[in-house]
Amino acid sequence: MRYVATKKLLPSKKPKIFYGYVIVAAGFFIMLIVHGVINTFGVFFNPLLAQFDTSRAALSTAYSCSFFTMGFSVIIVGILADRFGPRVILTICAIFYGVGHLLMSQANALWQLYLCFIVIGIGFSPADVVPLSIIVRWFVRRRGVMSGVMKVGTGLGIMAVPLLASVLIDNFEWRTSYIILGTLVLVAVVPLAQFLRKSPRDMDVYPDGDKRLNVNSPVFIEEGLSLRQAVRTPQLWMVCGFYISIMFCAQSILTHIVPHAMDLGIAPTVAAGIVSTIGGMSMFGRLAMGFTGDKIGHKRAMIICFTFLVIAICLLLVTRELWMFYLFAAVYGFNHGGFFALISPMVAGLFGTRSQGTMLGIIICSGTLVGSISPILTGMIFDVKGSYQLAFLIILIIAVAGLILTTLIKPIAKGGTDESRRSA
Repeated sequence: MRYVATKKLLPSKKPKIFYGYVIVAAGFFIMLIVHGVINTFGVFFNPLLAQFDTSRAALSTAYSCSFFTMGFSVIIVGILADRFGPRVILTICAIFYGVGHLLMSQANALWQLYLCFIVIGIGFSPADVVPLSIIVRWFVRRRGVMSGVMKVGTGLGIMAVPLLASVLIDNFEWRTSYIILGTLVLVAVVPLAQFLRKSPRDMDVYPDGDKRLNVNSPVFIEEGLSLRQAVRTPQLWMVCGFYISIMFCAQSILTHIVPHAMDLGIAPTVAAGIVSTIGGMSMFGRLAMGFTGDKIGHKRAMIICFTFLVIAICLLLVTRELWMFYLFAAVYGFNHGGFFALISPMVAGLFGTRSQGTMLGIIICSGTLVGSISPILTGMIFDVKGSYQLAFLIILIIAVAGLILTTLIKPIAKGGTDESRRSA
């Protein structure tokens, strides 16, 4: 991205606090709550299974409804965020998200559970695309690091909120727990959304806080490919392909890891701690790989993450004891965090920020829609085989495919950005 001056600028002082850091802080807490709450489903899985007396596949399908809905909604959300800015979009969706969890507490039939998850999916749709698409506009030199810092909120949410949900279920039962979580979303995320701004131009500053502008601000030009240009490149669809593999693995693992551990005799609260370990290590992965991506290029950092993913799933195939679950969680959590810190900077580096929200929406849509199938497929395999082994083997194959696809991505020769050669 660049600035083109149309009027002579007067000398002015650099602001004491760069507003980009406010954006990072607000996004951090939004992601903590929103991603933390969505990842409590594994903790609610057995209480809901007992309440509705259904199969694991049917219950997993209900949960997947939220991701199917999110997948269809996220492109629209990305387009609207590029056009109208993040505040209104995120506020409306946060209301849907909170109300969806309040309605969960009133569900008495499986079809009602499906309907609640559809509402939740609408609310969840801007959780990544909105914050990540604006952070790459506010930062250029430190895109990976700042995306990683913001996404640490996701890791902290995955670590803390499932444990909170487990404690709530033990003390209040699952319906009251959903009321508490839904209320938390409404009273926290809606106010936080008001701090978001689409680009530095909205606050009369340059990216990275380099220089404050005066009333004669220059026109800010965002470089890069338009959506029409981007969809004609193989790179966009290759990014969609490897993101599909990431989400396919992630959705299955985060949905079924707690039930899998409990099947092997691990207590529910202890099993919830496995998800928390994934969240804790993902925070380290987000920071470490965000920094690494800024230094060595985001494609190379993404390949490192895929390598760790393959190792983690190989561990999962042989995991039987509690310590092995925690070892798996540590390795998987690191790459899980790294993936989501790197995806938006890699997209911005390849295609520029001109249509960042829209393109990120397309990528997240593809990964979410296909990834939504994985919890259902995993549940169906368990219902038939009585074991998760075949499902985990399929996940391993898909992870290897994602690694190969990422390795094959090349920089865009024409129409891209200067960062594309370094990021890809």
